[in-house]
Amino acid sequence: MQSSDSPSFLVGLIGSGIQASLSPALHEREGSRQGFRYLYRLIDLDVLKLGVDALPELLTAAQRMGFAGVNITHPCKQAVIPSLDELSNDARAIGAVNTVVFHSGRRIGYNTDCWGFEKSFQQTLGGDRRERVVQLGAGGAGAAVAHAALRLGTKQLVLFDIDEAKAAALVKSLCANFGPNHAVVGEDLAEEMAHADGLIHATPTGMEKYPGLPLPAELLRPSHWVAEIVYFPLQTELLRVASRVGCKTVDGSGMAVFQAAGAFRLFTGAEADSAAMLRDFELLVQRRAPAQ
Repeated sequence: MQSSDSPSFLVGLIGSGIQASLSPALHEREGSRQGFRYLYRLIDLDVLKLGVDALPELLTAAQRMGFAGVNITHPCKQAVIPSLDELSNDARAIGAVNTVVFHSGRRIGYNTDCWGFEKSFQQTLGGDRRERVVQLGAGGAGAAVAHAALRLGTKQLVLFDIDEAKAAALVKSLCANFGPNHAVVGEDLAEEMAHADGLIHATPTGMEKYPGLPLPAELLRPSHWVAEIVYFPLQTELLRVASRVGCKTVDGSGMAVFQAAGAFRLFTGAEADSAAMLRDFELLVQRRAPAQ
């Protein structure tokens, strides 16, 4: 129960097309559980009719209004870095930020996506072979899950992105951090999938705004595992097809919740109840699911 002297936190999310985000409900429910006065606001670039060039102005406004910090999502995870004063070791290595904390007039960038994916994978597919893994997507979220995959023991990560320069830059960063040949730019997706243990999907394809499959269905085999980072809808077309083929799958809920728990801890200094947040997430998704 909250009292007049309960800790108070004002936080938010900056990104484009974020009106369906579950972050406000997830954070506010956890804040209430811990007795905080906790308010989470959406700062949607689409609604405000702003581009990523407005990030410095938005960060300044949030600081002046007393925000404890803000989460950062597509398309701002890399663009926000020049506007920050300091980066955590993970954020610097990954080259992407999903959480900014305001402290003593400074903007400190963190990346909880990496830890979120790692934790989710360990709980669901931790025992599965991952010598050679194909990843689709090399953007901000893709950079985080690529680092997580290599930290989880992947021997070689094969990266594909429609922007080949972006994929090459991420491969260069990964090899600098993990050693030569731990990551390579993919050339032939069919050939790589034929020799892969699993697939990580880190593009927006499958979201409500971008429906469809990120690769031809015939490239999936029963021996593959498939890890998805899209969480709304929770069952993307990729996961439906992969399940029909016989693949082991993991949806985006775990990463979404664990990254949120990490951000909550950074904003408040309090450890989040991840199990309770997972239950909240499942309930929120059920409520938003369209009637059959």
